[in-house]
Amino acid sequence: MKGEVEVNVDDIISTLLEVRTAKPGKLVKLKESEILGLVRTVKTIFLEQPMLVEVSSPVKVCGDIHGQYYDMLRLFEYGGLPPESSYLFLGDYVDRGRQGL
Repeated sequence: MKGEVEVNVDDIISTLLEVRTAKPGKLVKLKESEILGLVRTVKTIFLEQPMLVEVSSPVKVCGDIHGQYYDMLRLFEYGGLPPESSYLFLGDYVDRGRQGL
């Protein structure tokens, strides 16, 4: 699309992880162009994936996080950050609320 900006996913991840040691509720500031670029990138990756995937062990299986970003960070704190640790999230990633994604 016209005007689309390439995003550096690693830079966005670094920005998102900067709040790991902050008190829950600290806002992460991303530009609209970064969010839109990230959504386009993720959409492409998801659409390329098969309906069923085989995962290699060890893998950490996580239930619903209901969009709670700080809960997800806590899971990563306990289990290690990807890609060093593998995770399988069972769904319900986005939800409502003040701290929801």
